Amino acid sequence: MVSLRTLLATLLLLALSGGARAEPWQSVDPAASGWSVEGLKAAEAFAADLNSTAVMVVQDGKVVARWGDVARKVNIASVRKSLLSALYGIAIAEGRIDPSSTLGELGIDDKAPALTAAEKQATVRDLLMARSGVYHAGAYETADARGKRPGRGSHAPGTFWYYNNWDFNALGTIYRRQTGEDIFASFARRIAVPIGMEDFSARDDRYVLEGASIHPAYPFMMSARDLARFGQLFLNGGTWDGIEVVPAAWVRESTSALSRPPGHNSGYGYMWWTLNTDRWGERGVFNAGYGGQVVAFLPEKRLVIVQTVYLGQNSRGVSMRDFFRLMRKILDIAP
Repeated sequence: MVSLRTLLATLLLLALSGGARAEPWQSVDPAASGWSVEGLKAAEAFAADLNSTAVMVVQDGKVVARWGDVARKVNIASVRKSLLSALYGIAIAEGRIDPSSTLGELGIDDKAPALTAAEKQATVRDLLMARSGVYHAGAYETADARGKRPGRGSHAPGTFWYYNNWDFNALGTIYRRQTGEDIFASFARRIAVPIGMEDFSARDDRYVLEGASIHPAYPFMMSARDLARFGQLFLNGGTWDGIEVVPAAWVRESTSALSRPPGHNSGYGYMWWTLNTDRWGERGVFNAGYGGQVVAFLPEKRLVIVQTVYLGQNSRGVSMRDFFRLMRKILDIAP
């Protein structure tokens, strides 16, 4: 017989996995808050020309501007990695995952050609930093990434940064094995519900398994207004309404420039990018996904900027260069 406690826990998990409900974002009068109304109109027109699906501009936890369909859920592509990074921060703090554990200790391998003994020395922390040295084919790789992937055995674990979907997907497998939790249901219960996401539902999300690897990708469907809440959570240092959702120490470490990727103007932390302060004049953190999915936050301006692009209506997407042009227009008029 199923106990009442087990039944209630199951019902709660089903409810949380099925979707979050919360009070909508509060808005402010931009002019009264020191924003240039004309400047915002110009930025909105620029976003419309880019054919962005939605843009959210949030300062001090309140909406300054929302353009487009901010409730439309889209595949946020590689932004998924920052969502998993947040879950890792929680699991590591709870002692459920040891970041110093090696792939060999965790029993992580892959299809032939299997991982070598040297590759199995990569740690969880190496994978979080995209420094595993494991250059096995991975699910959800772009053609460009496949073409640039280093040769197997060309770099020892921990010594070389490479934006590697194998790392990110294997982290998903490790998370599920070590915690016993589904990634999407875990995100719903541990993050989406506590911060009041309005649209997220774990039932929208599916793992993507491809023939070259046993480790599936885990794309998330999310609206711009919910992604803005996630950005605000990190801007808040991991707290929401005074409650710690993601450990503050993890927020600081994961959004620090732990690596300086060659050929990039940005730093890289644990599945987060950092802005080049020499170029932008202030600290900023962001993550970006294929087609123009972006969440960014700038602590000095107390600002979160989100862009989503539904590729079914804009197959070309929006380049990061154009998003950064949009972000500059917003920053230049931010009080």
